[in-house]
Amino acid sequence: MLRIAIASLTALIAGLAQAAEPITLRDMGSFHVGGRLVEISGKPVREVVFTPGGVPAKVDPNGTYQVEQMYVQYFLPANEKGAYPLLMWHGGGLTGVTYETTPDGREGWLNYFLRKGWAVYNSDAVERGRAGWAQYPDIFKGEPVFLTTANPFERFRIGEGPGSYDPDPAKRKLLPGSQFPVEGYENFVKQNVPRWTTTDDAIVAAYIAEIDRVGPSVILFHSQAGSFGFKVAQARPDKVKALIAIEPAGIGDPAKADVLKNIPTLIVYGDYIEKDSRWPKIRANGVAFADAIRAAGGSVDIVDLPQAGIKGNSHMVMMDKNNLEVAALIQKWLEGKGLTK
Repeated sequence: MLRIAIASLTALIAGLAQAAEPITLRDMGSFHVGGRLVEISGKPVREVVFTPGGVPAKVDPNGTYQVEQMYVQYFLPANEKGAYPLLMWHGGGLTGVTYETTPDGREGWLNYFLRKGWAVYNSDAVERGRAGWAQYPDIFKGEPVFLTTANPFERFRIGEGPGSYDPDPAKRKLLPGSQFPVEGYENFVKQNVPRWTTTDDAIVAAYIAEIDRVGPSVILFHSQAGSFGFKVAQARPDKVKALIAIEPAGIGDPAKADVLKNIPTLIVYGDYIEKDSRWPKIRANGVAFADAIRAAGGSVDIVDLPQAGIKGNSHMVMMDKNNLEVAALIQKWLEGKGLTK
């Protein structure tokens, strides 16, 4: 009995030591990519005081603006084991923070895949975070969409649906067995940024510019980026070596499904989908698109995590408490497709 206890303790310590092992990089950095120049005219000149008590300065808003660029940060491991770089694309109203430290302080997928030897490129898409904004409706058409603190809780299959959020954490109604780190929910909503519903073409163009710059890559994308990932692969099939769609909320062009036939694809769905008002239809759209790719001779693996024995996942799979278990499933799939060295 004592030997078993000691062996278990030794294994635990070894596991902790491995988890704490430093990440060694050969390089890291960032760049902006994509975008275009836009001319604005006919606006009145204004006087602006930039600093309280300062001297007013005239600001002429007429002229040329750089817009619709995207921000990319890259991390290149010293011992690279991925056959291609791994590009991480976030969902709507979010930024690359999605894949970084989880809201409750655990390692995110960025670190996990770095430890596995992948060169990781993590981005803030057009209109998000460090990519910057542009005037609207002059350039970004329409108005931005902002989310209340309750919205993600009720819409991302964290809570039981409408009315499940309460400002008092003790009164929030979680889905039974939820793996979302609800103790970090306030940190999660701090990540939310405004999004537009009219900038999809600009986002796709910037992602195409990214893959043109980085070269042949594996793309891992989430939610709103579902349509972006598939459409970019349809635009650059020679440069996309695999697609990993995490709960894609959109799809590519069904008429061009055959273009994806040589790109191995993994689609992952979390838990509680049948209990949601929107996700059964969203999932059905994704499955139909997968079937179209298969009908053209392609290879698509669909994993419903509960059926794989991984339960309790919200829409934010990469943040859930079992996020590394899901990451391991993705890593195993990549290895099985011969995409590691």
